[in-house]
Amino acid sequence: MKGSNDDNNSKELFTDSGIKVKRIYKASDLKARKKDGKNSRVEDAGKYPFTRGIYPEMYRERIWTMRQYTGFGTAEETNRRFKFLLEHGQTGLSLAFDLPTQTGYDSDDPRAEGEVGRVGVPISCIDDMMICFNGIPLDKVSTSMTINATATTLLAFYITVAESQGVPINILRGTLQNDILKEYIARNTYIYPPEPSMRLFVDSMEFCSKNMPSWYPVSISGYHIREAGANAIQELAFTFANAIAYVDACIARGLKVDEFAPRLSFFFCCTMDILEEVAKFRAARRIWAKIMKERYNAKNEKSMHLRFHVQTSGESLTAQQPDNNIIRVTLQALAAVLGGCQSLHTNSRDEALSLPTEESVKIALRTQQIIAYESGVTRVVDPLGGSYYIEYLTDEIEDRVWKYLNRIERMGGSLKAIEKGYFQQEIRENAYRIKKEVDEGKRIIVGVNKFIEQEVKVPEILRIDTELERKQVARLKEFKARRDNTKVEHMISKLKDAAERDENLMPYIIESVKARVTLGEISNAFRSVFGVYQPKIII
Repeated sequence: MKGSNDDNNSKELFTDSGIKVKRIYKASDLKARKKDGKNSRVEDAGKYPFTRGIYPEMYRERIWTMRQYTGFGTAEETNRRFKFLLEHGQTGLSLAFDLPTQTGYDSDDPRAEGEVGRVGVPISCIDDMMICFNGIPLDKVSTSMTINATATTLLAFYITVAESQGVPINILRGTLQNDILKEYIARNTYIYPPEPSMRLFVDSMEFCSKNMPSWYPVSISGYHIREAGANAIQELAFTFANAIAYVDACIARGLKVDEFAPRLSFFFCCTMDILEEVAKFRAARRIWAKIMKERYNAKNEKSMHLRFHVQTSGESLTAQQPDNNIIRVTLQALAAVLGGCQSLHTNSRDEALSLPTEESVKIALRTQQIIAYESGVTRVVDPLGGSYYIEYLTDEIEDRVWKYLNRIERMGGSLKAIEKGYFQQEIRENAYRIKKEVDEGKRIIVGVNKFIEQEVKVPEILRIDTELERKQVARLKEFKARRDNTKVEHMISKLKDAAERDENLMPYIIESVKARVTLGEISNAFRSVFGVYQPKIII
């Protein structure tokens, strides 16, 4: 009875990923793992393979970065929410973009109608980005931007805003998600075919490695793979397969692994099987360290560090009894901290209904703060290390991930597996299994299929004023009317020419942004050269 712990007298119980669970674990259940003739279970934090943490002191020295994913309505609305969160103790910004921005359309494009400002902030031009960060000194904050297909353009916007504040780009701190491969697997906000998309990725990696030493140019994301229906083992395996593809592409460009690998970061989901999630994060550190040392012969220890952001699971939240989501998020956030994350976003209780209200966002932020400053779990590094069950799960997850990675390697790597629909099929099958278990009552979701309340209480939710879209479109049209359009056309032509040659496109994109070329115009220039990706129908 996979996924169900309703009947603890059942002969067979499993973790969410299908690992069979015994009644009790002992030292004899742990696999013998030797390193240099010594028992690896006595390893310290901050030492290879970093199972117990990438830093010796972990949270005793510095609490994780607290980021709340934010963006909606207009740049003005988003700027106000940023300032609200900073005033209440948030320590890093995390920017959400609307669907038109994610897929390379300006707000005034007919294809953007009805989606402007809905699931994130619309950023069509440099003025939008200026407003978004108005009054926020970019030399003082770390900013994460969840953007992929248009990541290079948004990075160019951010660089231009920083320079307008007199902030040199070599001190900017933050992260660009920039993980295009997982878009083909799970999220679908791609624009171009995989090959030119990978070119843009490597262009940004090369540019940042040379000019932005404190910036993470990619956050290789298992989060969306997990939210699409993968289990914990698939989340790690598919994410690391993509990471290998990115590292290979950078090396093929001529970059040295120790020049760029320390600026790779990861983004994972944390859901409800909290002990499996803790073990997942521990296994992930060990796997990545081995990949970098054994496959790529990395010499710099920082190249072997798995630095990762965690977001609690949006998919696990329920529209029914939404206050229950506060408890779900708390447990997931605790698991992320026990697993040793470097930054964390806690979802809000009302996100199964709408974008979160200010009150809900504040509760989500306070959840992190209470864990950090009241729970006591930050006093010791890897507090669950040595638990027979945690150590068993860590080993088992690692072994199963390696089996997946070896299978993907035999297929020819991540790009080939994507083309074959392998990742997509594996995720679909697991998602179907989970849904079936919920429908049959074998997997209990409180308030959904057990402990149901007939009276439905609808909380106050955030509603996006439709007038905001009209104002955004009008402002963009005015922006286009008052710029030097001859200069704009010249820059678009230069962009196309550069795209047809084998050059790094980042300098051209930055120059275009400064010439007031819009995001949609930059994307269209690349569409004309690269084409648009049409996924194969997998039956």
